[in-house]
Amino acid sequence: MESIVNEPGFCPKCGTILPVLGARSSVNCYNCKQNFGAEVFSGLEFHYVIQFNYPDMYDGSLKKNESSLEGPVLERRCPKCNNDKMSYTTLQLRSADEGQTIFYTCTKCKFKETENS
Repeated sequence: MESIVNEPGFCPKCGTILPVLGARSSVNCYNCKQNFGAEVFSGLEFHYVIQFNYPDMYDGSLKKNESSLEGPVLERRCPKCNNDKMSYTTLQLRSADEGQTIFYTCTKCKFKETENS
């Protein structure tokens, strides 16, 4: 029988993922029914990064046309200058049971239009 690698959050006996510890001081494995203390979660850590803007957005290191974009760029024809690229951003302006509003901006002439999805 091959040995199970002991990883935080997994049963050291059978390797099954363990349920969240929560407010309890021990946890039971669903598969092998073994009871373990909080030490089976030691070494388990979470690291989250939520980035809302470019890290160097305000220090002038971006090219002039990149810093003025208002979101991701997609292939959409501008009705004013026929450029085939527009940036977009979305916002929930109406009630929660209705779709979002999409704001498009031409990457060339900066023409703006909206679409309710």
